[in-house]
Amino acid sequence: MSFSRAAGIALCLLCVPAMQGCVGVAATGAAVGGVAAQDRRTPGNFLDDELIEHDVLSAVYGDERMASQVHINATSFNGLVLLTGEAPGDSLRTRVTEIARDTPSVRAVQNEVVLMAPSSLMTRANDALVTARVKIALLQDAEIDAAKVKVVTERGTVYLMGLLSQDEADRTTEIARRVGGVQSVVKVIEYIE
Repeated sequence: MSFSRAAGIALCLLCVPAMQGCVGVAATGAAVGGVAAQDRRTPGNFLDDELIEHDVLSAVYGDERMASQVHINATSFNGLVLLTGEAPGDSLRTRVTEIARDTPSVRAVQNEVVLMAPSSLMTRANDALVTARVKIALLQDAEIDAAKVKVVTERGTVYLMGLLSQDEADRTTEIARRVGGVQSVVKVIEYIE
């Protein structure tokens, strides 16, 4: 992969977090067609995951009292919701879990929200850069289909999500561990044969 192509991919990946709240229904429909073709989820499951993420974050940030105190990310893959971020108290952390569990189509919730004040914008920008580096490393590996893996980074911890074989999960984890800025890797993977 040439440097300019890798730089272009990195730039696009860095822009994704900034655009998350701006994606409309038409863009979601186009994404379902393009990404779902390479995904192991059904198009319906893919769309459900997009809606789950939207609904969880809308409920969290729609509550002004909660929104002013927390930094929460909700990532869904095949109905499994990964919650990451920070909350200053256990009651808020628990409330976020309840919101996710009560969201339609959610099969399970893994809450990785840490009890602390919300992270700084600098920390979040660094996490976005680490995510981009991991995605580029996965794209450059001929044995891994990067489209089958969701990568989430929070305070240097990389979370890997997907429907993967044991070999794919092990290889993806090893690639992620070698990327600069990665402090640890957590697998939130459903294994397939």
